[in-house]
Amino acid sequence: MFKKILIANRGEIALRVIRTCKEMGIKTVAVYSTVDAESLHVKFADEAVCIGPPPSKDSYLKMSNIIAAAEITNADAIHPGYGFLSENAKFSKICEEHGIKFIGASPEMIDRMGDKANAKATMKAAGVPCVPGSDGVITSFEECEKIAKTTGYPVMLKASAGGGGKGMRAVWKPEKLKDAWDSARQESKAAFGNDDMYMEKLIEEPRHIEIQVVGDSRGKACHLSERDCSIQRRHQKLTEETPSPFMTDKLRENMGKAAVKAAEYIKYEGAGTIEFLVDKHRNFYFMEMNTRIQVEHPITEQVIDFDLIREQILVAAGVPISGKNYTPKLHSIECRINAEDPYNGFRPSPGVITTLHAPGGHGVRLDTHVYAGYAIPPNYDSMIAKLITTAQTREEAINKMKRALDEFVIEGIKTTIPFHRQLMDHPDYIAGNYTTKFMEDFVIEKQRED
Repeated sequence: MFKKILIANRGEIALRVIRTCKEMGIKTVAVYSTVDAESLHVKFADEAVCIGPPPSKDSYLKMSNIIAAAEITNADAIHPGYGFLSENAKFSKICEEHGIKFIGASPEMIDRMGDKANAKATMKAAGVPCVPGSDGVITSFEECEKIAKTTGYPVMLKASAGGGGKGMRAVWKPEKLKDAWDSARQESKAAFGNDDMYMEKLIEEPRHIEIQVVGDSRGKACHLSERDCSIQRRHQKLTEETPSPFMTDKLRENMGKAAVKAAEYIKYEGAGTIEFLVDKHRNFYFMEMNTRIQVEHPITEQVIDFDLIREQILVAAGVPISGKNYTPKLHSIECRINAEDPYNGFRPSPGVITTLHAPGGHGVRLDTHVYAGYAIPPNYDSMIAKLITTAQTREEAINKMKRALDEFVIEGIKTTIPFHRQLMDHPDYIAGNYTTKFMEDFVIEKQRED
């Protein structure tokens, strides 16, 4: 087992990893930029190393600084959390070269599944259902036109190296294809330094449902059931739940089998998710694989009483998995609390938290690194907390979330708490009747701010 783990991340996920390490008797090293010196992950780690100024490229993305921090503290493993370097094949390889265990996917696995066109081809070979479309990267606009005609409109153009909704364009008519092709490539080139595109059939009334998987060094994989991530804004998840209100026992069985088949086909080691689009007829299609822990992993932990971070560490240390597949026995919902103003287009709202009162009670979990007096920097992702409620039924979990949101007081900045409170009262959400298009028609009521 590892003696000391460096957490190459910040905020609540760094604190989350530190907590599990402490329970396992493993020493921890926090890294931080100068603006994060007062963050709780820095205070709670056994050691802390400053790795640079606030810009990510000079700190949390600066591989040489992170490796140096690991070496001077004698850390024998690095946990990347999510975001930053968690799915960076080069960083995984550098860790390998320095004799430091990367608690995540191998460089080869990240390369194989990180490129969406290659991932789709791999999943087709594995026999996992995929969305109809191009077999790989589209080499010209003329080829793009042919594939769109064969696939049938509407289609979705996607950046092969994409993420976060960048380089994506829905096209409903042939005459709109050229503009979409040009603008998507430009956006992808600017965001990722790569303008390779691929195309898929646009799934109407889709739900975004992911299956949590874990694989070990012996090639064995299991699944830990699903999470419904369909409530999104600009392809960024806002809230998640498990089990999905759209799920049936048969669909879960089939999606679980497909996810395990996918993980075992590529001999995946570690925690990851197989992400699917599910249409209104409950046909499911592979969308992508995330080769890291997910933001929304706590809801899975809550409904099956399972520490996913602990499992990541054990698998990385060579411990085999049990091989058991899990079915949720409870219902859990996560609301991402962002430092954003929902009344002004979800504009970021950095600043100092003057007052904070955290909700509590049975079935309420709060993952956060902030506190009263904490200054939220403008340099990073705006998520400051994850509020999770767990209960026997979905109705109880929603009611518990309403109560917890009402209790949650954060002053000094704007947050998305008012949005989530209104979402919990929305008839379609309460009925479980939502798709990835839900937010297109959602209007937040100004009077709820007070």
